[in-house]
Amino acid sequence: MDVQGRSADELLDIVDEADLVIGQAPRGEAMDKRLRHRCVFVLARDPEGRIFVHRRTADKLVFPSRYDMFVGGVVGAGESYDDAALREAEEELGVTGLPRPVPVLKFLYEAPEHTWWSRVYEVECALPVQPQVEEVAWHTFLTDAELAARIPQWPWVPDGVEAFRRLTQLRGGTWPAVH
Repeated sequence: MDVQGRSADELLDIVDEADLVIGQAPRGEAMDKRLRHRCVFVLARDPEGRIFVHRRTADKLVFPSRYDMFVGGVVGAGESYDDAALREAEEELGVTGLPRPVPVLKFLYEAPEHTWWSRVYEVECALPVQPQVEEVAWHTFLTDAELAARIPQWPWVPDGVEAFRRLTQLRGGTWPAVH
């Protein structure tokens, strides 16, 4: 298993407001200094259309122990969004031979403590999942309705909630109230 993505030493491309590379920095420094970088979010559905949902491990560098409806992570220095999406999805789901995730939307995520360009993907995972224990503390597959019911109840990663809100609105869906 590759746990490089969890390393504070992993080298990332630092990008500007137009998503153009302006430098590089280790992941830990990018997080500490709020340097804008790139991330991928992959919504993985099983053949029945249910969404893979998980709780992140307590030792994650960002948003530990929170729930997420995406698998994904940072894009390494020199890595394309598309390659990062496939790599991250296969790593976190614990599968090989996953179809290439399909890009759906891109947005700039900005919060007081973090900023990154975010590309959102979707993929169908017909393979049995064996989530990476270093990344995933708990997992299940939920229907859209089950997920919508849990959004206001569970502590979610804020960037994932924002990505899911944008994806839902892009598709003409309504967004549940989040407390």
